[in-house]
Amino acid sequence: MELRTQVLVVGGGLGGVAAALGAARHGAEVVLTEEFAWLGGQSTSQAVPPDEHPWIEDFGCTASYRRFRDGIRDYYRRNYPLKAAARQKSDLNPGAGWVSKLCHEPRVGVAVLDEMLAPYVSGGKIRILLEHRPVACEMDGDAIRAVTVEDLRTGDRTVIAADYVLDATETGDLLPLSGTEYVTGFESSAETGEPSAPAQAQPDNVQALSICFAVDHVEGDHTIDKPAQYDHWRSVRPDFWGGNLLSWTAPHPRTLEITERHFEPNPGDQALSVFADQSLNPGDGNLWTFRRIAAKDLFEPGTYGSDITLVNWPSIDYFEEHVLDVDEDVAAARLADARQLSLSMFYWMQTEAPRPDGGHGWPGLRLRPDVMGTEDGLAMAPYHREGRRIRALETIREQDVSLAIRGDQGSRRYPDSVGVGMYRIDLHPSTGGDNYIDVGSAPFEIPLGALIPQRVTNLLAAAKNIGTTHITNGCYRLHPVEWNIGEVAGVLAATSLTDRTTPHEVHGTPALVDQLQSRLVADGVELHWPDGVYGY
Repeated sequence: MELRTQVLVVGGGLGGVAAALGAARHGAEVVLTEEFAWLGGQSTSQAVPPDEHPWIEDFGCTASYRRFRDGIRDYYRRNYPLKAAARQKSDLNPGAGWVSKLCHEPRVGVAVLDEMLAPYVSGGKIRILLEHRPVACEMDGDAIRAVTVEDLRTGDRTVIAADYVLDATETGDLLPLSGTEYVTGFESSAETGEPSAPAQAQPDNVQALSICFAVDHVEGDHTIDKPAQYDHWRSVRPDFWGGNLLSWTAPHPRTLEITERHFEPNPGDQALSVFADQSLNPGDGNLWTFRRIAAKDLFEPGTYGSDITLVNWPSIDYFEEHVLDVDEDVAAARLADARQLSLSMFYWMQTEAPRPDGGHGWPGLRLRPDVMGTEDGLAMAPYHREGRRIRALETIREQDVSLAIRGDQGSRRYPDSVGVGMYRIDLHPSTGGDNYIDVGSAPFEIPLGALIPQRVTNLLAAAKNIGTTHITNGCYRLHPVEWNIGEVAGVLAATSLTDRTTPHEVHGTPALVDQLQSRLVADGVELHWPDGVYGY
């Protein structure tokens, strides 16, 4: 089958959905493809509660991202039997998790995104192809003429021709298919000038990926069959870990001190009073409440038999090998190993994990495949913290955002800023053997040039594949930043069509940058941080 559209968005994560919405809002016809059965990426198929900065309730994100957040709370109020005090709370946190001010079940995120897309889908402006992955690109000089996607259910292929192609995949899948220049792993200090970079480039040194899962704790024995690789993962002891990988022990990300975590299901805490602020408290003292996505005490009795918590903890970080630019069967085998690691951690929790009462194991822990939308109870999609990154017109470097380097002057200001973001430079253990790198950053801006490849004329980066480095990817990869990036890419593609210009021309012409920025501001995109906001 062949399709023709104005804007093709490949990848339906947060960046991809925001890109489709931004392009359609400005009049473009859009085809949006996604590899998995759910749109939403980090928030849904990967099941990662939003990683956000402490000012997110008031400023520091786009208006459409705020509508997504507000929509989640509204969905709970409309559809769930919340207790009166929880229903009335303007900053309702349904999971009362300490990692985020808005911990929620993945399916709610899916429902809200579907609501946001619905008028454009019904109006014929956006066409969505779920469970489709890109397999080829047809080039015309320095432009992509068409992308071929494969239906993972039937094997059927569709060729989609488009004026603009936006790569919103989790790992920059279109970059090798189109021959677009890109980077993987850790750049050298000679290339980037970053003080924390190695002397020699390490393209195979990539942050850990994770296969998350949701659990509750109820009566009965819900112990799963012993995973095939359990004995292997039970014996793994990384040099810098301070013990077995399957344990409550791990390095503290910020200090690297070996830390023993606490785990207590359904602690009966004051869920309504949880105040999530990563700048004040990392919140991982009790792993149960750290990424909790449903706090049963916020709902009428009988709604939930238990809290539901999301396991995205150090012990499920898979950093033995990466999955970029290797044969498909090799990548599939490594992802299978990562799934075995997650199942092994869960089995260890059920059978061997030390309990506060001196016993071992919680057999009442139960996987929640219904919450994950899968048969095995693991997340539908892997959580890729790092993928391929375009060689862009502008590369964001450590010295542009690092709090230790920038100090009181704040992050670098960009004349072509198209958004803002804030998160610590948070790098998980990597396939090159690195420990955590978790250091402060200053509230930063997103330069337009980071979304535009150096050579290919009609491709835009619309997710975590923008022009960052291995280091700065650690703060530009989070939920509201990915959304902002995607939204801008969609608006830029659509308005380039109506204005009969190109992204490269826009970037190179101050008057056109000003025009784009005015449109973005009208759409509710913040270009700069207010005074008095400092990093952490």
